[in-house]
Amino acid sequence: MASTGDAQALSSRVWTVPNVISMLRLALVPVFAWLILTEQDVAAVVVLIVAGASDWFDGVIARRFDQMSRLGQLLDPAADRLYILVTLIGLGSRGFVPWWLVAVIVGRDVLLTALLPALRRRGLAPLQVHVAGKAGTFALMYSFPLLLLAHLGGTLGYLSLVVGWAAALWGIALYWLSAGIYIRQGLEAGR
Repeated sequence: MASTGDAQALSSRVWTVPNVISMLRLALVPVFAWLILTEQDVAAVVVLIVAGASDWFDGVIARRFDQMSRLGQLLDPAADRLYILVTLIGLGSRGFVPWWLVAVIVGRDVLLTALLPALRRRGLAPLQVHVAGKAGTFALMYSFPLLLLAHLGGTLGYLSLVVGWAAALWGIALYWLSAGIYIRQGLEAGR
């Protein structure tokens, strides 16, 4: 476990390799939005795959080379949430997914965001990310390119539709399971 001095040194680091990767991933969000809304699905899938791979890669670099930072702890999940939101809006606006799916996924993030001020008032640090939350995000992030590819038709489209929906539903289950875990952690920490 890092000492308080180490944690303060880490929290001030901005220009680390993982942070730059996260910043580049964030810069691709509007590009991705434009691609999905202008029906350039193959290019949108490529950007989504690059974003997903960079998400994994920056985490590996941060841990392996001790480049974890407070900024990185904020940038990484912010990029994930933005990609999820933009993808859901794009898929929903094009009729690829029903709006209830958008509401279920976005509703979870709204709920957890609404709880942050209460945690801060109690002096509680942001809760540690749970493996269920990471797994849920991962499942959602790989379901989205598949749901985009599903509309290309043919065997690839059919398989993408089936696997994409299976991954999306599994991701939603894990996403909400992690929300329950985070709420429980917050309640227990506040005692």
